[in-house]
Amino acid sequence: MKEALFLNPVFQDRIWGGTQLHDYFGYDIPSDKTGEDWAISAHPNGPSTVKNGEFAGKTLIELWSEHPELFGNPKDPVFPLLTKILDANTDLSVQVHPDDAYAKVHENGELGKTECWYIIDCEKDAELIYGHHAQSKEEFIKMVENGEWDKLLRKVKIAPGEFYYVPSGTIHALGTGTLVLETQQSSDTTYRVYDYDRKDADGNTRELHLEKAIDVTTIPHHDAKLDIQVEKRDGATVTTFVSNDFFSVYKWEVNGNAAFKATAPYTLVSILDGNATLYIDQVATPVQKGDHFILPNEVQSWSLDGTIAAIVSTP
Repeated sequence: MKEALFLNPVFQDRIWGGTQLHDYFGYDIPSDKTGEDWAISAHPNGPSTVKNGEFAGKTLIELWSEHPELFGNPKDPVFPLLTKILDANTDLSVQVHPDDAYAKVHENGELGKTECWYIIDCEKDAELIYGHHAQSKEEFIKMVENGEWDKLLRKVKIAPGEFYYVPSGTIHALGTGTLVLETQQSSDTTYRVYDYDRKDADGNTRELHLEKAIDVTTIPHHDAKLDIQVEKRDGATVTTFVSNDFFSVYKWEVNGNAAFKATAPYTLVSILDGNATLYIDQVATPVQKGDHFILPNEVQSWSLDGTIAAIVSTP
């Protein structure tokens, strides 16, 4: 398999969604409340299907189980990563995710959820909720019970091009007017702490998960320490945002012709801007803004010729 696996987007409607996935990327979205594009997913709640080649029409779940050689014959029982693009047309709920050990016990063996955000675009005064101000579990519980959200929640101003690492246990929420690429463990487990007392289309408030949230929240909050590295090479700038046991996440900025070599059993690529030609064994394939693909295990080297910005991840 010496070609890229291009994937069809899986769209998810959300109470906070909008139309940016169409307006920015040109996707054919199902509604004006489209909140998420599960761009590279082998999660049962929204598996990607392959667009091209001999595996066209297969889901990523099927490929993982039936053709492990594409991924270097991994030991993981499930595809470990999930790439999403999120359109926060309004504020997302304030939430927290469990780690692997807690999720395994409390969520039927689901993975925990450590994630990270690359800010594709945002409104001028957009904010994130990232962490909290409580110094003890007792103080955290008291503030939650009293609804002292302005006092509890830590708000951070954001700008396009910024990167935020969100380990499990971190209280967080995207704010209004934010378009984000999220790289995360393949998990759909979220503990909702606060939802602004919103009601859905049927007039119901969404469920909160306060007991579990209190169990898993890191108290006091600590900002994740990042060692961001920038490497200039012929035709490209490669930024390493994070590299750990969960994933490595990079930004490729290509301007001209740039050669790459595999650093992991497989590579996930999301083109955020521009267009280029991808060369694998001298076979040319056009790639453009909005494309998402996997470079499987047999693709050990490739080049890109053009002008693109991409977010890339590896296990």
